[in-house]
This record gives sequence, structure tokens and C-alpha cells, in this order.
Amino acid sequence: MATDIKLAEAPASYDGPGFSATSFDKIIGLARANSLWPLPFATSCCGIEFMSTMASHYDLARFGSERPSFSPRQADMLLVAGTIAKKMGPIVKQVYLQMAEPRWVIAIGACASSGGIFDTYSVLQGIDRIIPVDVYVPGCPPRPEQILEGVMQVQELAKNESLRRRNTDEYTKLLNSYNIQ
Repeated sequence: MATDIKLAEAPASYDGPGFSATSFDKIIGLARANSLWPLPFATSCCGIEFMSTMASHYDLARFGSERPSFSPRQADMLLVAGTIAKKMGPIVKQVYLQMAEPRWVIAIGACASSGGIFDTYSVLQGIDRIIPVDVYVPGCPPRPEQILEGVMQVQELAKNESLRRRNTDEYTKLLNSYNIQ
């Protein structure tokens, strides 16, 4: 049984005999999109679904994310999966701050996105109250296919993001709204 292998689509370029010229933004975006290193911050049932996403049946490695990093300094995609207690909020923020730019955040499941069914004094009602979130994956718990879709959305963000976006006033205002300097 033959399988079709899909390679990353090359950016638009000017080609000639022995050379290919394209913009630096497009090459960097292609490299970033296909080499995202996830840092899983998994606490509940969504963490179990993320584990199955990493396993051979769903194989997150197909997207260049085969190396989960448990050090924030070596990761660029934070995957927050499950219920986050208010006491854990500062730790999640510290992990986010220790990640190098550019960094992306995925909120996996209803609890990470909005507190889920736990509308109590001790549960953070969405991680977007402490750190900016790029992609929300709905579900309780979400299926591994949904998590893969969230990773693919982050890939699109990484591929199309300008190299200078993180230096803009708009981005600085966003970080300041979370008390991140």
C-alpha cells in the first residue's frame, strides 16, 4: 500500500539555474511553522487526550512537534490542558515568561478556555486572564483530532507572522494588558 507523502509547501520564489530567491520572512515562517516544540502543561482529563495525540496513532511528530520540551526555555508552544486552579495561575504565567519569543499558547479544553464546569472560587475561569492565548481548542475533553487542528492553526500563525510583529506597539500593549513587561 503506497502512502502519499506531503512535503511542506515552498514559498513563492524566483528560480533560476542553480538558485532560488525568496523573502527572508517566508523562509523563517516556514522553519518556525514546521519545528514547533510544545511544552505540555497538562492537569486533568485533557492531559490524557494530549498524551494520545503524541502517541503513534495520531502522531504529532508529523507536524514537526515530536520533541515535547519540559523546559520552558527550549519550547515555543505552550499547551495548557485541563483545570487551572487560581494557585497555579502564577506558575503558568512564570512558565510563559520563561519561554523565548516568539511563543504561542493553545488553551486545550473547556477548563483551560473558560473554567469549564468548575465555576468555583478556586478555579481560574480561563487562562486568558493571566496570559495571552493564540488558539482555543473546545471540548470536554477535546478529541486528539481537535488538538491537532489547534496545532495546525498555530502553524499557520507562525508561518504568516511578520518577523517584526513582536516589536510593534500593538504587541507591547497586549503584553502590558497582562502586566507582562
